[in-house]
Amino acid sequence: MPSIRFTLLLAVTSTLAFAATAHAETAPAPPKVEVQAEEDVYTFVPPNNGSGPLWSYGCTPITRLGDTVVVSQQETGKDVPLLTNTRWRLLRRESGAWKLWAEAEGYRQREPAVVATLSKDALYLYVNDSQTPPGTKYGECKPYLLRFTLADKDTKGTPLYPKWDGPTTFTDHSYRGYSADAAAKQLVMFNIDAKTSVQHWSLLNETGETLGNGTLTYPIRSCYSQVQLTKGACHVLAISDIVEPVEEWKKYKFDQTKATWDYVFRILYYTSTPDLRSKPFAAPIEVANVDKTAGHISNQDLWVAPDGTAYILYTETETASALMRDKFFPGKSLVPSMKLAVVKDGAVISRKTLVEGSAERVASHARFHLTPEGVLYALTFFSGKENYNALLQIHPESAAEPIRVPFKTPFNSFCLATVREGNSPSRTIDVIGHQGKADTIAYGEIAIK
Repeated sequence: MPSIRFTLLLAVTSTLAFAATAHAETAPAPPKVEVQAEEDVYTFVPPNNGSGPLWSYGCTPITRLGDTVVVSQQETGKDVPLLTNTRWRLLRRESGAWKLWAEAEGYRQREPAVVATLSKDALYLYVNDSQTPPGTKYGECKPYLLRFTLADKDTKGTPLYPKWDGPTTFTDHSYRGYSADAAAKQLVMFNIDAKTSVQHWSLLNETGETLGNGTLTYPIRSCYSQVQLTKGACHVLAISDIVEPVEEWKKYKFDQTKATWDYVFRILYYTSTPDLRSKPFAAPIEVANVDKTAGHISNQDLWVAPDGTAYILYTETETASALMRDKFFPGKSLVPSMKLAVVKDGAVISRKTLVEGSAERVASHARFHLTPEGVLYALTFFSGKENYNALLQIHPESAAEPIRVPFKTPFNSFCLATVREGNSPSRTIDVIGHQGKADTIAYGEIAIK
């Protein structure tokens, strides 16, 4: 006759086995992904002015207006002197082909023009027109929006001019931030002051009326902002961007390389306000800091959940170069790791490493995508033993393996049509970026099944 202990053990084991089987039967299968399109959009001549087609990577040059995908192209003018030697061109994808929709008459931009949307037929292009003769460097510029609708016959766009708070010094180095809240029909523009490094912001409605304006100040100059405007609140992520502050390191690097360009990116800042129109931004907090080891941080993306929790995606490298490691930080890693920080009520409540960088696998680039079901993915580029793109599920948290995206050639640097710029959550991912050809911008369309 079996003992009571054995009987209880048998019952517990059977219960656990049944629970595991039931969970396996009810757990949702991972989604399938299919590539619906993979094609070149345009080739370009590098402007050699310090920017490039994805230079404003905190924003995006791609959006979807209903069934129409639109891309903002950066075109370099032949024999146009630096620095404002490019112009914007809008391209529409129709019947699988890319067609010119609108273009600027002259070459008055240094940086690519970025886009946002408030509806299925209206696009808002953020331009930064030079106000000085060709060949002027760090000259005055005028930031404003151009509104386009799919039905427009006049393709010059309708200008919408923001009002800014106080005196401003805007130049060809805008380091702009940009976000749209389609539900509220509002857009917010950020542009850096060349004298003070303050970020000026202006909040507009869909007709271009300025609803509010102000400034955002960081402890040190910070750029390449990712911005999310939602329900009146505004959240901003930016990376410090300053000349090497440690004189010993600065001198050593110059002695070895003779390079005069020595900007470093080591502190990741986040700030927010619950009501952009009535309350100032909170003092920025440090999400990550690799100052002590001369490291490097790249802000990848920002997403704010409906309850105000901010998800922050970034890559972090202990020491930025072999030159610095071998002299000052032996044993430190030169390989970036993909990390996630979560901020709630102005404080970092969690940090985790999503992909630990190694010789076999590195996740060096990623952007967020949100589905209608509220699932947040990070479309990620992996390199190492093999190169590929994959979707990492970020929220709700999942231990599932990354879902590979079967591109013929992976995208190694890219932007998406994102909810931060007014696009609706979708089971379609629109990608714009590089696939390895230095002079070509490609498009990819992914379906999440």
